[in-house]
Amino acid sequence: MSSGRMRMIRVDKISINIGVGESGDKLEKAKKVLKMLTGTAPVETISRTTNKDLNIRKLQPIGCKTTMRGKKAEAFIQKAFWVKNNRMAAYSFDKEGNFSIGIPDYTDFEGMKYDPEIGVFGMDICVTLTRPGRRVSRRRRAPGVIPRNHRVSKVEGIEFVRNKFKIEVIE
Repeated sequence: MSSGRMRMIRVDKISINIGVGESGDKLEKAKKVLKMLTGTAPVETISRTTNKDLNIRKLQPIGCKTTMRGKKAEAFIQKAFWVKNNRMAAYSFDKEGNFSIGIPDYTDFEGMKYDPEIGVFGMDICVTLTRPGRRVSRRRRAPGVIPRNHRVSKVEGIEFVRNKFKIEVIE
């Protein structure tokens, strides 16, 4: 394999999600937490189905999320790995090399203090890895197929995280 510029793996985006399960005051507090952590405005996530056992109606706001890209995203990932003691499990990676980690409490982040008005909120952080040229498959005019050898594999994703962020990946 060549080690050219087009083979370099990079962080495409990270998505931070807080699922609350209900709308109202609790959802507003979750949005406030995301705004404090990321500095970006979160959007509400809407339920797709009705679940009477959980008292959720279709099209009801039940959570919030935000997306980050570039240097800001990489800085946030560093903070999230610090919270997880620079360790993560190999099963957190999917077959395309993307990975997800869960943070049980936002106060674990450096500089965050517990606020009794807000309460405790955990979050899911999903990181998407890609190589240059991924736009070919997403563009509107003449979309193409990304060759198998240009896609990021699970092994390459694990190696990227180990090298870039100095993380211990536990098999």
